[in-house]
Amino acid sequence: MQYKRILSLDLCVTNTCFLWGPRQCGKSTLLHTAFPRAKRYDLLLAKEFVRLQSNPGLIREECDALNLTGKTQIDPILIDEVQKVPLLLDEVHWMIENRGLRFILCGSSARKLKRGSANLLGGRAIRYELFPLVYPEISDFQLLKALNRGTLPSHYIEDHYLELIEAYIADYLKEEIYAEALTRNLPAFEKFLEMAALSNGELIQYKNIAQECGVSPPTVKEYFLILQDTLIGKFIQPYRRRAKRRTLESPKFYYFDVGIVNHLAHRGEIQPKSELFGKAFEHFIFLELNAFISYQKLHKPITFWRTTTGYEVDFILGDAEVAIEIKSTDRVQSHHLRGLHSFLKDYKVQQAIVISLDPNPRKTAEGIQVLPWKVFLDRLWNGKVIQG
Repeated sequence: MQYKRILSLDLCVTNTCFLWGPRQCGKSTLLHTAFPRAKRYDLLLAKEFVRLQSNPGLIREECDALNLTGKTQIDPILIDEVQKVPLLLDEVHWMIENRGLRFILCGSSARKLKRGSANLLGGRAIRYELFPLVYPEISDFQLLKALNRGTLPSHYIEDHYLELIEAYIADYLKEEIYAEALTRNLPAFEKFLEMAALSNGELIQYKNIAQECGVSPPTVKEYFLILQDTLIGKFIQPYRRRAKRRTLESPKFYYFDVGIVNHLAHRGEIQPKSELFGKAFEHFIFLELNAFISYQKLHKPITFWRTTTGYEVDFILGDAEVAIEIKSTDRVQSHHLRGLHSFLKDYKVQQAIVISLDPNPRKTAEGIQVLPWKVFLDRLWNGKVIQG
């Protein structure tokens, strides 16, 4: 099944671009759909990798053989998994400058390029990021299915998704991501992946995780940075602006996919009205918010607010423009609103929203909107929650 992706690569018609995203999120399919006739170099193919690694200049010679210049080129030249041969970027840079050629440089991590001081084209390339499937891209979207399987295309579609998730973790997270670590302590890194999943969406306690993994807190911090740099997860920071009461300082961390967390944390099948459903539901909403803000290029942070006295708001968008609380109940009541009530005493917001399983939208006397998750997602992706 092919999905119509929201991310538009329109600027890649006239500009060189980077396209980043985790493995199997659909980057190659998107590029093939957008540019079916483009010349492509796939560095996941062993033969292609070996010949270009041994002689990166071959790509320039092959483009010259086709008499490609900025005037004759129709489609951009595609290079898949460009981080595998960083020296190719020197050749790409030269061809941009001297031939006027355009490229789309696709990969799952810029960490290797940055760490090796590779040529990142000096700001000449527009950056895009592709995420797993999001709500409006799936015509027959089913919430419980997404919370159990995640939304990597093959995992969401296939009935044998558990085997696919297990293979993804074994072949990608435990090997390629592990190879980015400055350690050879594979058992500790495997344990860290599990502990990071168990801590998903919670305040990060580096010391506690380090004790569980048998490594130092600085090593755990480095592991988290590896996951972030390889697009496997993202930190969100506490909202601190104009604080009127004491708030907690530790960040939270979310993996890029709900299904991956489920497997790493050994959750089993998630059932409605369970505690695990609530955790996965919050995680899913975060991923939708994060993808929307990225695709719309809003450049607005997602933060959270938690006081030392226990009041909390799950997500703050921008500079307190929108405050969002997630509740996996079908009947939001007054005690579910305590965090938002407390936040609204200190900050003025454009919208205060509780996303829930309630059957119908409603608004409280204080102006807090209680929105069924589908209604919220429709409004979000139609630009009615937050704008640039």
